[in-house]
Amino acid sequence: MSSLRSTAKQATILLVEDDPGDQELTRRALQQDVLRTDLRIVSDGKEALDYLRREGAFTNPEDSPRPDLILLDLNMPRLDGRQVLERVREDPSISRIPVIALTTSDEEEDVVRSYALGCKSFIKKPIEVETFIQTIRELQHYWFELVTLPPDHPQRR
Repeated sequence: MSSLRSTAKQATILLVEDDPGDQELTRRALQQDVLRTDLRIVSDGKEALDYLRREGAFTNPEDSPRPDLILLDLNMPRLDGRQVLERVREDPSISRIPVIALTTSDEEEDVVRSYALGCKSFIKKPIEVETFIQTIRELQHYWFELVTLPPDHPQRR
C-alpha cells in the first residue's frame, strides 16, 4: 500500500503562490490535518524553479527537500505558472513530480493548456475560506492516502 499513513513518511508539498493570504490559508489547512506534511512556500515561478533545481538560495537539499507534490498558481510575477509547467516537464530530474494547478483562473484555455503541459489536476481556488481549507484537505487526502503511485515515486521510497 502506498499511502502516507502506511509509510509514516512526511510528505513535502511545494506551494508556488504569490498571495500571502492564500499561503496562510494553505498552511492552516495542512496544519489542521492528521497527515504529516512539510509545506514549503515560494512566491513566484522563478523561485519555484530555483527550489526544484536546487539553485540560488535553495542549493542545500536539507533546506529544499524534493517535493512529493507541487501546488501551482498560474498567475504570478516573473515566471507564471504556465511557464513553470513547461520548464518542469522539460527537465527529467523534476518532471515526474505531480503538479496541481490551484488558481483563480477558470478560463478554458488555461485548463486545456495546463493539462497539455502535464498538470495532473486543475482546481479553481474557492473564494470562501472554509471551502478553500476543505479543498486543500481533500487534495492532501487524495494524493497521500488514496492514490497509488508508481514504484519509483519519491513518496513510495
